[in-house]
Amino acid sequence: MNSRNWVRMFLVTLLLGAVATLLTSFFVKTNSYMTFLQPFDLIELLGIIVYFTSFGLVFSLISQMGFFAYLTVNQFGLGIFRGFWTSIQVVLIVFTLFDLVYFRYLGNNDEGLLVYIVVAIFILCYGWLISWIKAKETNQKAFIPALFFMIVVTSVEWVPGLRTNGGDYAWLMIVPLLVCNTYQLLILHRITNKVNA
Repeated sequence: MNSRNWVRMFLVTLLLGAVATLLTSFFVKTNSYMTFLQPFDLIELLGIIVYFTSFGLVFSLISQMGFFAYLTVNQFGLGIFRGFWTSIQVVLIVFTLFDLVYFRYLGNNDEGLLVYIVVAIFILCYGWLISWIKAKETNQKAFIPALFFMIVVTSVEWVPGLRTNGGDYAWLMIVPLLVCNTYQLLILHRITNKVNA
């Protein structure tokens, strides 16, 4: 990958993170916007838009750090564990999905267990779909690493959002993380011109 492609991927990912967070904030933080619409206050409205856009930029940077960490860990895993690396990734995927349900429920049982199950199933289904697309566009060996990235790495990146009180910031964070991670995963083989990326 040359520097021009890397800079373009970096900037597009930043933009996607900012836009995804801003759009999510319209649904998750509706009350924040309504406060400044009645009566209308343009300066305050622009301030809150800048506020959520800045969050999106931060979430995008977290996503990009996670992506490059994943690329490094994947290469180490392939070198150290060789044929067992795929099995290790599957075990980590299962553990992460279990963690998204059980340990979150233990830490915050104000919400029902069903909410955590639905979130884990959604992340699994979304990750499965993106991994299937990645494998279809490259090769079948890319499926498990892509699923590992979409589930395990995204969940690790999501930890700051999960530790907040209330679900608003958790939702504000997971949407841009999924958008940015999807973009990075599906663009990598296109900009490196490799079908085994």
